[in-house]
Amino acid sequence: MGAINMTRERAVELLEEHVAAENLRKHCLATEAIMRKLAGHFGEDPDDWGIVGLLHDLDFERTKDAPDRHGRITAEVLRPEGIDETFLSAIQEHNAEGLGIERHTRLGIALAAAETITGLIVATALVYPDKKLSSVKPKSILKRMKKKDFARAVDRDIIRECERIGFELADFAALCLDAMRGIAEDLGL
Repeated sequence: MGAINMTRERAVELLEEHVAAENLRKHCLATEAIMRKLAGHFGEDPDDWGIVGLLHDLDFERTKDAPDRHGRITAEVLRPEGIDETFLSAIQEHNAEGLGIERHTRLGIALAAAETITGLIVATALVYPDKKLSSVKPKSILKRMKKKDFARAVDRDIIRECERIGFELADFAALCLDAMRGIAEDLGL
């Protein structure tokens, strides 16, 4: 895998240029934080994995009604930036279901599981009186994983794909929560 060849500053510029909704930007920041932590776990470059997390939904606002294009347009935007195809493929893999492709790389699986669990973690934090990540425990996330009526839009099967890359669900939830706590102020949580 080559290097991503992009600074975080440039990635933030692209995020601000392509993503208007503050909640979506926060989702991208949360995904970046988790991906950085996952990179460290796997001995990968945290900057590369972080930027993939930060930019994975660049086209979401443009493609929310066209899931068969989500990820592809992001790849088209990033290709002229010199991003290695390995990273562009992983970004597309996070929407494997919509694109009719398979999620098969560790990076793609990690990205899909990471970006999906952000919604469950945020929803869990929001049920606490203080609405803070510091109040959330990993076991609370696991408990809510089992409640299908809680955060219904969160696809639990995608989160469980963490097992395909060697994580027990409890360990994955703990790592993701810890990563998001590290940027709680940026997330407003």
